Amino acid sequence: GLQNRRLGVRVPPDVLLKLLRAGIMKDKIIAFFQDVVKEMKKVTWPTMDELKESTYVVIVSCLIIAAFTYVIDFIITQLFKGIF
Repeated sequence: GLQNRRLGVRVPPDVLLKLLRAGIMKDKIIAFFQDVVKEMKKVTWPTMDELKESTYVVIVSCLIIAAFTYVIDFIITQLFKGIF
């Protein structure tokens, strides 16, 4: 491993590799967040009207699916009551 003769400290090779990787990872993390900022500037955000319309579509879709599930559950329950 690496040894500092002046201090008499011996650094195991795996610790040295971890320290090197930490520096490399730090650079990668910084680059990642810089890329995120660049990409976020390219995003086209919805207008308030588009957002309201999309929200309405999602809520209505959820209600329709919930009603459909309720009806199917009710029918299956009645079938099982009739069988058993």
